[in-house]
Amino acid sequence: MSMRKLSVTAASVGMLFLAACGAEAPSAGPSGPPPIVWPELGETAPDLAEGRAVYDKWCATCHSPNGRMPGTIALEAKYKGELAPALAYRTDLTPETVELFVRQGVSLMAPFRKTEITDAELQALGEFLSAPLADRGADEAAVEESLAEAKARQEEADKKEAGQ
Repeated sequence: MSMRKLSVTAASVGMLFLAACGAEAPSAGPSGPPPIVWPELGETAPDLAEGRAVYDKWCATCHSPNGRMPGTIALEAKYKGELAPALAYRTDLTPETVELFVRQGVSLMAPFRKTEITDAELQALGEFLSAPLADRGADEAAVEESLAEAKARQEEADKKEAGQ
């Protein structure tokens, strides 16, 4: 079994374990509010096209904004509305941070080898994820609106939890 398949399997088992233990995803199920809808990425600036392609191939499967992806769920739980949970909408990432997480891995995310993402591709990915949102193809106002909704929901959940 390849390292990538093993890490995806481990992530899936971890999510199933959390579900079996009664842990809830940050956004509620059928009885709660619908999941926050994050805007889809539009056209990326031409100089960021290679980084976008790397993101779409290697990152979006776990970190895309919609579809309840495991990486996005984990970051949603970690940042609780303070930062966007989807990598494409983060504004705090530097190319060096991206390189660190990609090469070393973090939590259930396995590191990516140079045979999977070359140094040149990693540099392009870092440039894409650290570029201004508009250059990445993101509607900045829509991202801010979704982030404000996420923060408001988290504050509401915190109030409910404090009252219990």
